[in-house]
Amino acid sequence: MAGGNRARERGYDEDDVRSRANPRGTRPRSKQRPAHADALDGTVFAVDRGRYSVLVDGIEVTAMRARELGRASMVVGDRVGVVGDMSGEPDALARIVRLDERDTVLRRTADDNDPHERVIVANADQLVIVSALADPGPSYGLIDRCIVAALAAGIEPLLCLTKSDLASPDPVIERYSPLSVPAVVTHRGGPLDELRGHLAESVSVLVGHSGVGKSTLINALVPSADRATGVVSAIGKGRHTSSSVVALRLPDLDGWVIDTPGVRSFGLAHVTADDLLWAFPDLEDGATQCLSGCEHVAGAPGCHLDAWVAQGHSTAQRLAAFRQLLVSR
Repeated sequence: MAGGNRARERGYDEDDVRSRANPRGTRPRSKQRPAHADALDGTVFAVDRGRYSVLVDGIEVTAMRARELGRASMVVGDRVGVVGDMSGEPDALARIVRLDERDTVLRRTADDNDPHERVIVANADQLVIVSALADPGPSYGLIDRCIVAALAAGIEPLLCLTKSDLASPDPVIERYSPLSVPAVVTHRGGPLDELRGHLAESVSVLVGHSGVGKSTLINALVPSADRATGVVSAIGKGRHTSSSVVALRLPDLDGWVIDTPGVRSFGLAHVTADDLLWAFPDLEDGATQCLSGCEHVAGAPGCHLDAWVAQGHSTAQRLAAFRQLLVSR
């Protein structure tokens, strides 16, 4: 304060104040980003602590995210543009400079009250829900939730029922028949021709509880994966363990399977009743006649779905299946 009074007494004004030069220069910062026209197309097949394993023209390339992508994160299945060292040598490192638009996104939350979504995989065509028929028995809650997540994401669900030598698959198949969800039945050492038919020419992600036989299936489908030892890579070189999500090419089937660690829960905080209705076109038009904000559960005031079914637009089994998934989300 005293110094300020002395300055005014001496008659200093703004013109006497020397401005410090901008150490970064006076040129405005450009928002233009490099075009990277030479970037090669690749697909992320594994992610490990900020490093991305990308398959580029059949070569496994290790890459990091370019700074210009900001905080955009990539997941297994993402299609990207890559520049830099494409040799695939152990010490080589490329850069991901482009993240292509995703066709589908399979996501979940940690629980139903968690607002933060976690993207599991991108660009999958099919969700293979692996459930054992015994030891352990079917977890209908997880199956229901996986079906909801698949339908809401526009991904086709497929039931894969393992250990059929220990229990009959009929109760499970009957439970989900109103949803028209296809099912394949397997047992250890048995043929997998039907499952291979569903996986051909598709990108399929396998989800299930630990102990349902998912690793056994992967080993039978992709012998070079060797999931029993926990070491795999996209084409069998052996870099990633079973604790991570990894995409594996299916020999002779022109398809991919994405293996995921065993899950304990599948939160669906991001899925609404309207999201689920999208997968039930025979009920969707009837729902437009419900009162605003209707949750479409049985007995809800103003719900028109029961009348819609009575008019012959859908079936009671389909409505019951829809409501079964609705309350499980």
